[in-house]
Amino acid sequence: MLSGFLGSTVGKKYVMGITGLIWAGFVLAHMAGNLLIFISNDAYNAYGHALTSGNLIYVAETVLVLALLVHVYMAFSLTAANRAAKQQKYAVQAKGAKRVSLASRTMAIQGSLILVFVILHIATFKFGTYYETNVNGVVMRDLAKLMEEVFQSPAYVAWYVVALILLGFHLSHGVGSTFQSLGLMEGTYRPVWAKLSIAYAVIVALGFIAQPLYLFLTR
Repeated sequence: MLSGFLGSTVGKKYVMGITGLIWAGFVLAHMAGNLLIFISNDAYNAYGHALTSGNLIYVAETVLVLALLVHVYMAFSLTAANRAAKQQKYAVQAKGAKRVSLASRTMAIQGSLILVFVILHIATFKFGTYYETNVNGVVMRDLAKLMEEVFQSPAYVAWYVVALILLGFHLSHGVGSTFQSLGLMEGTYRPVWAKLSIAYAVIVALGFIAQPLYLFLTR
């Protein structure tokens, strides 16, 4: 019964939504932690060291990777099923409440570009140049120096900003769709959850974008 549910369109949407929420929680926490760069390099490096110095990081990375793989698989599966179900395109675009938003229509493109961004981001910061620093007598990786170095490139900053804008659009629709799949976007609460999903996406996107712009313009 469970396999039948997971193989259905509704089941796939549930799984994609839940895995998406796992990443939504992660990016919010990641964005908040990165804001420590506005306090000091030592604060940012201490935060990074605290996250990576224990075994918990391996558990978190495993969960995130699995969630990402499942999310991407379900997204491709649902997209393929939707395309197969469409025998022909509508001659007239739906309007009003039934009109599909731009964010919804371009979810597959957004997701693909965001996936490329995530891969490049990991390659740049997790496996990038290793610098060392000393914070309160503890030797640790100088991630702040690496970030300052990377964000001196106008091309990289521009790419980063565009990718985060796309992430904002993706989150605004994705989180709202998950709430809808879970039955939370019904009745009087629908406008509230819709506004919360948009507010969340804006906060995350602006929080991330502020970092490269700050480092590019001040360092």
